[in-house]
Amino acid sequence: MADTDTPVFQIQRIYLKEASLEQPNSPAILLEQEQPSVDIQLGVDAQPAADGVFEVRVTATVTTKIQDKTVFLVECKQAGIFEIRNLPEDQMGPILGIACPQIIYPYLRGNVADVIQRGGFPPVHLAEINFQAMYEQQQAQQADDAPRIIT
Repeated sequence: MADTDTPVFQIQRIYLKEASLEQPNSPAILLEQEQPSVDIQLGVDAQPAADGVFEVRVTATVTTKIQDKTVFLVECKQAGIFEIRNLPEDQMGPILGIACPQIIYPYLRGNVADVIQRGGFPPVHLAEINFQAMYEQQQAQQADDAPRIIT
């Protein structure tokens, strides 16, 4: 008989959920000699997919500009399906917000670099991310944004 209280954490699948590349000012912007500025935004979210199964997504948006004109904009959303059962509720947030994104992120980094390179640009390599610090910052932000009752 299987122990039904044994904690379960299994990766079911890692996949590229969405990828887009826009070059709205091509070809003229490609003739510019100036170095573009690069802005990178990351996001993490998770939601239940089934009982004890969660989809976790890590999104990267890379925008490069020369002055106020976009050279290219890449958005990639890497996702994973994880089976997570029999864990205390207070551990679910860190698992979904730290452990799962750490597993997904290397795939996202490779896909972002690949999409950019296939667009004809030198690849942009995303830096390593401390998902624990990111998670703690999001938790602090949510606590600050929580409505307060003033009496």
